[in-house]
Amino acid sequence: MLTTNSPYTSAPSPYIVSVDLLRGLVMVLMALDHVRWFFTEADFSPTDLSRTDAALFFTRWITHFCAPAFVFLAGASAFLSATRGLTHPQLARRLFTRGLWLVFLEVTAVRLAWDFNLDYSQLGLGVIWALGWSMVALAALVYLPRWAIACTGIGMIGGHNLLDGLRLDSFRALDGSLQWQGWLLNVLHVPDSPISYPLIPWIGVMAAGYAFGPILLMPPGRRQQWLLAGGTAIITAFVLLRLYNGYGDPAPWASRATASFTLLSFLNTSKYPPSLLFLLMTLGPTLILLAVFERRQARHGLLSRLLIVFGRVPLFFYLLHLYVIHGLVIVFALAMNRDIEPFLASFDAFPSWWGFSLPSVYLFWVAVTLLLYPLCRWFAAVKARHKDSWWTPYI
Repeated sequence: MLTTNSPYTSAPSPYIVSVDLLRGLVMVLMALDHVRWFFTEADFSPTDLSRTDAALFFTRWITHFCAPAFVFLAGASAFLSATRGLTHPQLARRLFTRGLWLVFLEVTAVRLAWDFNLDYSQLGLGVIWALGWSMVALAALVYLPRWAIACTGIGMIGGHNLLDGLRLDSFRALDGSLQWQGWLLNVLHVPDSPISYPLIPWIGVMAAGYAFGPILLMPPGRRQQWLLAGGTAIITAFVLLRLYNGYGDPAPWASRATASFTLLSFLNTSKYPPSLLFLLMTLGPTLILLAVFERRQARHGLLSRLLIVFGRVPLFFYLLHLYVIHGLVIVFALAMNRDIEPFLASFDAFPSWWGFSLPSVYLFWVAVTLLLYPLCRWFAAVKARHKDSWWTPYI
């Protein structure tokens, strides 16, 4: 039953399954990225083309899809919530409170999982922080017409690279501290400690996901056509704009010594903050994957069931996987008769001798995924039994 504020009657259950599949895949890929961070022997960025190789680069590149897909789906899910009986004020209240809850988790449970200590001098504000404030922003945007929300989202995604020329150093006092204009620029566009996820593009991605929501209520065949057409159009826009090499990313691509590294340069778009090209490169395949999962959702094999479970408890998975990964680092250090104190810190402060080869990283990733499955399956069942409880939307 819909309220008078919503123009649609229901969200078809096949879409829900396909979204769970995609969201589960996103969570598993995210775990790969975080296992790599904690366990790799590489002491440089995988996207540093002067030092990386193709295997390491693509291990990082494939995980670029995680944050854009998850934020976009969060926006779409917010729209679908309105089609299941929530009025706009109720939806806004839920988005506002859940957004603040996520911000609180970022500076408490998430921060502790990354560092395993209580030293807040090294606080980092990442994806959960950005997701939370994007929900708070969407709580205000939902009162606008859908076309206005779409324009806001597309405008933020497409236009924020116009700010690339601004530098934080232009807004520093003589003692090196940021003036209020610098803090605002840091929060909205330019990453700097402690903020690695500036808000403008992420708010735009969530708003675009919300505006996209009605397409997910179309009949299955038509919905798949829209998803495939939209994904293809976005990928085409990425290729053409990247070839133009004049706007959309602060780091232009360049020809390299080999064709393979020229391709890596072409794909090496900027995530911090996510450039227009980065978002086109990731959101286009996201829509195509969603269409593919809708076609294959009837085949609930073992892998599909695993992904669906993870996709139904994404926040629980996120919190749990960080503690499991960091905990395994401590276990390995103890098994190697090493002092664990250096590991009670962020991964970038681990001792120089620590680290494993890329194949070992993949083995650790599989092990972490299998360890998480029973707990996530249990919690998914608990959440399903209490789907109308007050806490269900918050974890």
